[in-house]
Amino acid sequence: MTHQFQAIRQAFTTMRQNKIRHRDIALQLGLSEAELVAVHTGATIDADTTMQAIRLNNEWAAIIEALEPLGEVMALTRNESCVHEKIGVYRDASHNGNVGLVLGEIDLRVFYSQWAFGFAVKEHGEHGEQNSLQFYNKTGTAIHKIFIKEQSNKTEYAQLVARFTADKQEPNIICVPATPPAAEKPDADIDVKGFRQAWADMKDTHDFFGLLRKFGVSRLQSFRLAETRFAQRIAKDNLPALFDTAVAQAVSIMVFTGNPGMIQIHSGVIYKTAVMGPWINVLDLRFSLHLRQDHIDQAWLIKKPTVDGIVTSIELFDKQGDTIVMLFGERKPGKPELPQWRALVDNMVKELTPCPV
Repeated sequence: MTHQFQAIRQAFTTMRQNKIRHRDIALQLGLSEAELVAVHTGATIDADTTMQAIRLNNEWAAIIEALEPLGEVMALTRNESCVHEKIGVYRDASHNGNVGLVLGEIDLRVFYSQWAFGFAVKEHGEHGEQNSLQFYNKTGTAIHKIFIKEQSNKTEYAQLVARFTADKQEPNIICVPATPPAAEKPDADIDVKGFRQAWADMKDTHDFFGLLRKFGVSRLQSFRLAETRFAQRIAKDNLPALFDTAVAQAVSIMVFTGNPGMIQIHSGVIYKTAVMGPWINVLDLRFSLHLRQDHIDQAWLIKKPTVDGIVTSIELFDKQGDTIVMLFGERKPGKPELPQWRALVDNMVKELTPCPV
């Protein structure tokens, strides 16, 4: 078994020299990304091994709530189609049961019931040493990563790793296959009239999650069944123009990217965008977004009633019906939606030919 671990470490080192990403290396080696990292537990960094991992215990909320003394770090949350990176401090972290919050420039909604594995990772590469904390679900898929920056407090980081190091440091973990999503209820079994009335009666955007549970509908199904004044499927091909217009008009936006274990949010003006192959990119100093436009299967314009007026979003989905990213105008409870955002979205919709539902 030791020889097998060493072979994986050597293969990893070779592929990293060719600038292949961790998740792609894992795929090529027939491993989950968490298994690939775990193999490096207890490794010694040398010519053949460029990564070392330390298993963390499962005090997930305590780990996140201990991050503030590290100062500025980079938070990364991704799904199959979008990567969201944000530099800042983990301030005002808290949790209630398995749900956590981080509020501030790094803005997170955390679902700890999905977390299964955590590591402190050290990697030596062409740019020197990179330290990070990495968290994975039970299938070995990445939930969230925290990268130590030059300006981070390295002493506090070392103390945090020492505090949360697991007693057992074993290079193998057991991951489980992903569970297929539950099938949608047939539309004929949905109380569409009641559902539409409940949508019209919403007072807060957060009411929407309860509405989905109450009527037993998926997010995409709810859009399909909603009144067209609240949900409209739109063309997906001109999304770069939306980002470019937001830059040109200095419209402050909110960008939600997530997976079952984490939602990461950017709020503010964006300054630089670029399309590179299939990727739509936001390339700001403290916020980066990398969105696979070719993965977008459906785009929807959504309007939700609240006590502060209508809240408008653009929501993107992949072929599996999973949310890729959600875009809003920046707002806080108690304040109406930014008119600049609503005008931007309305103009975009007018310019594009709506897709048939």
